Amino acid sequence: MKRHTIFCLVGALLITGGLLLSLGSHTHAAPPLPPPFAGSDVPIRYFGHTGHYVVGPFLEFFNRYGGLRIFGYPQTELFYDARIGLWVQFFDNARMEWHPENPDPYKVQLGLLGDILGYRRPPIPANRRPPDTPFRRYFPETGHVVSFAFLDFYNRNGGLDIFGYPISEPMIEDGYIVQYFQRMRMEWHPEQPRNNRVVLSPLGREYIYRFGVPAECLRRRPPRENISTDFPISGEEATLRAWVTLQDMVISIGETQTLSVYVTDRERKPVAEAQVTVTVHYPSGQQVFSLPPTDQRGITQVSFLVPPARLGERVVVEVTVEYWGVKTTTETFFLLW
Repeated sequence: MKRHTIFCLVGALLITGGLLLSLGSHTHAAPPLPPPFAGSDVPIRYFGHTGHYVVGPFLEFFNRYGGLRIFGYPQTELFYDARIGLWVQFFDNARMEWHPENPDPYKVQLGLLGDILGYRRPPIPANRRPPDTPFRRYFPETGHVVSFAFLDFYNRNGGLDIFGYPISEPMIEDGYIVQYFQRMRMEWHPEQPRNNRVVLSPLGREYIYRFGVPAECLRRRPPRENISTDFPISGEEATLRAWVTLQDMVISIGETQTLSVYVTDRERKPVAEAQVTVTVHYPSGQQVFSLPPTDQRGITQVSFLVPPARLGERVVVEVTVEYWGVKTTTETFFLLW
């Protein structure tokens, strides 16, 4: 067993309250820093979607700066990364790092994944620098400009502490406008509802895919009793909420209809990996679609061609959502014209 795997096990047991770890007859060196966040009074939260705990200052940082919408779900346990000499935890979109030598409130920092993954671009030439306005800001530290919706999202969600400096200009990737920052990547999704059009890319998962982390740190942990969870596993209070929107409320035969489903828990927090089935009821029959699981924003979509049918008919769309044994339904309709 590699040394960093042992470090992960030690951190995981501290999180879940374990006191002893049996490793057979082998001995292993301890990390040069003591494990952080120990103690029975440290706040802790279990995320059933990925099966990981977030604890102490990492949980406080997560809650303070936007939770799931900004960081996504935890993808690892807290572990000691010997490559950089820090205790870290990976989330969908980011890597949290513990810097005990820093003054408060800077002991928790986000890793510079945009730079580490190689997305820095040359600064714009001085003669192309636009004037600053309320909708546009030039960052001389890296020589790039952040504008409009990206700038508004940057300012409203932690600014420099969360995103770092921009390291590219806006560009087109995979059909979307994107911009890279030292710590995160923003994407512009015009098809989404107005308040959800800026989306953060999963740079944390990209790092794990490209560079790897100890396998033990990725392993799901079981939930413990009396621990706050991101979604109820069972019980009478388990609740899902679902909203469905259509691109066209009135549509012609042979055109493409796009349907979006947004799923949250009882606290209106996005639910990822929910299973969604859509049944479209035409007078002559029905179409059934199994949508991709909801993403970290709680959103999934499907597009389909409208088959021949009688004009003026009302087509009912029924949506069924399931997550961890909990089910909810909703419906909408569109008209053929």
